Amino acid sequence: MSIKLRLTAWYSGILAVMLLALSAAIYGFVYINTYGDLKERLMKQAQQVDLKVGIDYNDGTLKQILGGPAGQSLFAQLYIYDLEKLIPSQNMAEINLELKVPAKDAVSKQQGFLQATYGGNPFLIYQKAIEVVSTNETHSAVLQVAVYTGEQVTLLARLKNILLVGSFATLIAAFTFGLFLARKSMSPIGKVIEAANGIQTGTDLSSRIVYDGPPDEIGRLIETVNSMLGRMEGFYKELEDSYATQRRFVSDASHELRTPLTTIRGNIDLLQKIWEMEPEQSRMSEAEIRQLSIESVKDIADESKRMSRLVADMLSLARADTGRTFDKEPVALEPLMTEVARRASFLPRQSEWSIGDLSHMNGKYIVGNKDYLQQMLFIFIDNAFKYTPSGEVTMDAVFYQNQVGIRIKDTGIGMDKDEVPHIFDRFYRADESRGITEGIGLGLSIAKWIIDEHGGSVEVVTRQGEGTTFIIWLPLLFAPPLE
Repeated sequence: MSIKLRLTAWYSGILAVMLLALSAAIYGFVYINTYGDLKERLMKQAQQVDLKVGIDYNDGTLKQILGGPAGQSLFAQLYIYDLEKLIPSQNMAEINLELKVPAKDAVSKQQGFLQATYGGNPFLIYQKAIEVVSTNETHSAVLQVAVYTGEQVTLLARLKNILLVGSFATLIAAFTFGLFLARKSMSPIGKVIEAANGIQTGTDLSSRIVYDGPPDEIGRLIETVNSMLGRMEGFYKELEDSYATQRRFVSDASHELRTPLTTIRGNIDLLQKIWEMEPEQSRMSEAEIRQLSIESVKDIADESKRMSRLVADMLSLARADTGRTFDKEPVALEPLMTEVARRASFLPRQSEWSIGDLSHMNGKYIVGNKDYLQQMLFIFIDNAFKYTPSGEVTMDAVFYQNQVGIRIKDTGIGMDKDEVPHIFDRFYRADESRGITEGIGLGLSIAKWIIDEHGGSVEVVTRQGEGTTFIIWLPLLFAPPLE
């Protein structure tokens, strides 16, 4: 059973119970008020009846007298058990009406009101046991006062029919309109189901549920579902981008590893071929063989170092992908920059190395990891040296608000502005530089990860043929540590 049918059944059932209770209350109220007045009249009339019983010795008959007004619709009779005499009221004698007399031993238990039908006519009867005195004798008797209740019975029967038919008609109307309203109110849920089925059977996550109703529970549900679909669409795109990046990463890593492995394998095969040849088969002198072996071993060593750097960089990026971080502590800026500047002067380069004024960094601290900060700065400096075949590379620092900006500027080949958004991607190198300069395109990715872990950012200003400037912004530590 669907939800709309269950809701309609529940509401109709509750309405049926309420209508039944209301009908019973109305019927009981009318019944009590209708018969209450009659009972009060019967009891009052029974108290007003003056019974006088005498015996006429002349004709030997019992002289019966029923005094007191009985009313047009009231009937009364007296039955004397000892004399077996029934004394009816005049109106009872006229219509030949005789009420059923209870047994003498049961009259005391049957006192009160009862309903009976005589000749197809309904009556309400009030009876009570009394004592009748006649010629100094006391006799047990029963007094019965009745009233015709045909109008009351007809009224209550009509009222019962009206209540039953009205309740049934109201219930049918309520069920019909309730089902209509439930179907109308639950129709947006059908749209949710259709959208969910569309997503399940297809790959289009851009579909949304159109709803122009009030902001009720269903409206909030549809809004939540649309928001969930939006997040799912975003997650799906991110997942696709991640898969694409992963595939590109694997492809580039395989390419970068294949080159040194090919070189190493070629040199090993050459050495194996040379050293397995017999002396009389070789056309090379011993000195030439020795020189060739030294060059091959040097190539193998260089490619092994290159592979080691590649594996180390890939491990660093794998650590970044797993969300692992490193320990941080307050780091003094001036000693860090001075050490980096000194060691950078020993890097292989063809350009001039210039250091700005670092004295204004005295007493300034940042929260970070010294080793990773040095690695990050060396990546930018080494990158500047590679792409500056002639000219100058400069490092200095600036302060802005609550941050320090470490600026590394070169006058090298620069790059196009369209390439800037991709320079921090893994294995990315500008087309003009690929194959011309050394590197595998992982350095800037590692540097960006280190900057992000320190809560900083990087700014890039470049122009092709004029050089590139990197500014690494890191948050300052206001309260220097106790030393």
